[in-house]
Amino acid sequence: MLWACIALPQLALDGVLRRHPQPEQPLALVTGPANKRVLAAVNPAAARAGLHAGQPLAAAHALLAQFATAEYDEAEVARWHQFLAAWAYRYSSQVAITFRDAVVLEIGASLTLFGPWPRFERALREDLRELGFAHRIAVAPNARAAWVLAGPHDGLALTNPAALGNALARIPVAQARLERKTAHALHAMGLRRLGQLFAAPRASLAQRFGTGLLEHLDRLRGTAPDPFAHYLPPDRFDLRIELGYEVESSQALLFPLRRLLGDLGAYLAGRDGGVQRFVIHLEHERHADTEVVVGLLAAERNPALLFELARSRLEQARTPAATRAMRLVAEQLPPFVPAERELFDPRPAQSVPWDSLRERLRARLGDDAVYALATADDHRPEKAWRRVPMALPAKPAHANDAVEAAPRPTWLLPRPLPLRDGAARLLAGPERVESGWWDGFDVRRDYYLVETRQGQRAWAFCPAGEHGAHVAQSLMLHGWFA
Repeated sequence: MLWACIALPQLALDGVLRRHPQPEQPLALVTGPANKRVLAAVNPAAARAGLHAGQPLAAAHALLAQFATAEYDEAEVARWHQFLAAWAYRYSSQVAITFRDAVVLEIGASLTLFGPWPRFERALREDLRELGFAHRIAVAPNARAAWVLAGPHDGLALTNPAALGNALARIPVAQARLERKTAHALHAMGLRRLGQLFAAPRASLAQRFGTGLLEHLDRLRGTAPDPFAHYLPPDRFDLRIELGYEVESSQALLFPLRRLLGDLGAYLAGRDGGVQRFVIHLEHERHADTEVVVGLLAAERNPALLFELARSRLEQARTPAATRAMRLVAEQLPPFVPAERELFDPRPAQSVPWDSLRERLRARLGDDAVYALATADDHRPEKAWRRVPMALPAKPAHANDAVEAAPRPTWLLPRPLPLRDGAARLLAGPERVESGWWDGFDVRRDYYLVETRQGQRAWAFCPAGEHGAHVAQSLMLHGWFA
């Protein structure tokens, strides 16, 4: 097996920066009791001003008077950890989040699908950059070794098990993922690299530090089993963004909305599914949440399309007060079936697929403004169709079940008109339509397929029973053929 580790050195900070309106400005995460607040993490702008993790908040303000702060939330970090595991699930069925601030995935079976490792690695890094997470990646024959190597050796790929021992031997003890107390004690004893630990007497190490240290070393080298639970993506997407200030304009909500739907798209791609309905909750102070429901006729997972639909719905929403947080919940997650495309697609580059156009029209105009047509049980042409709610395309009928129908025009006029200039010739007919006696609008007509003198193909009728020259003179135009 071959494992890749995606180390996330600033997961808590990235979770805040990716939804912050000004991530380039100085920002710090703060933790600790009220009387002893310290910085848990800082962004690059704050670091350039002299701020650093572990610094008291009062000392930080002495160095930099103005900088944004956010509370360090362990539960929020866990949610981002779970989210990235769901994203990684698109690349491997064996994903684990056992290690802190890291996601590991088995890639040996995925290389045949995603290509050789350099190409696979580029795809992972592009996704992570787009999602907004700093990362370090390493590959090793076992997950724990990849986790340790990702810290000091970003980009290292050890595909040969024989080279693993030498690479691990050069790792500093301080970067070997040991408990801090154990690492300090080993450093004080003069054991600075893992190679020295591998050569040290095992009995002495066990007596001094317990069996946990030996188990960690054996699992690093792959000489002992390293069991851990594999991650399974949930069947529900629920993500919340708390805004830094109260927002009254729907335009100001588009930035967090785009981020939420980008995360939803990554989650759906990871579980190879789509979404057919999701709800955007706009949270207000002292008011019930405003719910913006976005429903689709077919499962989709394209973030750009989902954003366009949600934006149209959001612009129509009426809120009782300013918005202080957004939450996106998606529970209807059916399998996603990509639309069939021709190998050489004749559509122009600027054209929009029908499915996307249909959903955008429904979101912009309303669900009732876009409808489908269906046949009605009536032989009268003007009553032979009806409006029905838009639904998924029905499966084509079996060839043996198809019934050959008489020709019908693609353009039926609202009401019949006299056929001007007459007909050059009759191509087919008559087809008699005699119906409607039960509702008082009975008709008795003979329909013909005719060709006009201008070469157009029309559908026209005359009173039932007329023959000869009277037919051409009394024809009423009812429709045009394409």
